Amino acid sequence: MREGDIINGLVRGLAVIECFDEEHARLSITDVAERTGLERATARRCLLTLVHLGYASYDGKFFQLTPRVLSLGHTYLSAMPLPRLVQPFLEELARETKESTSAAMLDGTDILYIARASTRRVMSINLAPGARLPAYCTSMGRTLLAALPTAEARAILDHSDLVAYTDHTKADIPGITTELAVIAAQGFAVIDQELELGLGSIAVPLYNASGKIVAAINIGAQTARASTSHMIANFLPLMRKVQSELRPILR
Repeated sequence: MREGDIINGLVRGLAVIECFDEEHARLSITDVAERTGLERATARRCLLTLVHLGYASYDGKFFQLTPRVLSLGHTYLSAMPLPRLVQPFLEELARETKESTSAAMLDGTDILYIARASTRRVMSINLAPGARLPAYCTSMGRTLLAALPTAEARAILDHSDLVAYTDHTKADIPGITTELAVIAAQGFAVIDQELELGLGSIAVPLYNASGKIVAAINIGAQTARASTSHMIANFLPLMRKVQSELRPILR
């Protein structure tokens, strides 16, 4: 390979990306210059270019890579299991909102947790990958049920043990069916103390590159900290961003 065949700007840009790691997740311009051997001005231009393209964020002092960097490895990532793909996005979402985030898939009448980034414990039960909750009264469950053909969703509800966990729980099929129609139309689900008093959550579906819903993600929070209106106004835009960033790399 001839030297003239090498694009030095690309070499420098990739060096800047690669200098971030688990122990150096937030770096200043000086840090990046030292770790890459680049001139400070060159490191600055590379970092600001990454911010402009959405591959990094900047708080005025430190730079940090965003989950969009994962799209650079689309072909490789497409062969990765869904939980491993989703996890860094959940962790970023948890950092931004300072609330716990999760991903789940529909499994029979339940949702099955496949990934989670927990900033604090919001429920009386411990949630972790592998945990199950009823689909009919959870935000992720309703999001996934709303994506199904009406007859299929109704069959799942018919086989569900519809328990009213609180005075707020929608535990009747007509009420849940109406709620599913609303969710399908608006593209997100909100739960207000239906599973446990004092707990709310908001969920959106995750689409793959073909437009098929493969899972859902949510943010759960104590209602004293985050009302449903607060979640819709402040959390939903961030979740939409994750939804958009993941879509090209999900199968």
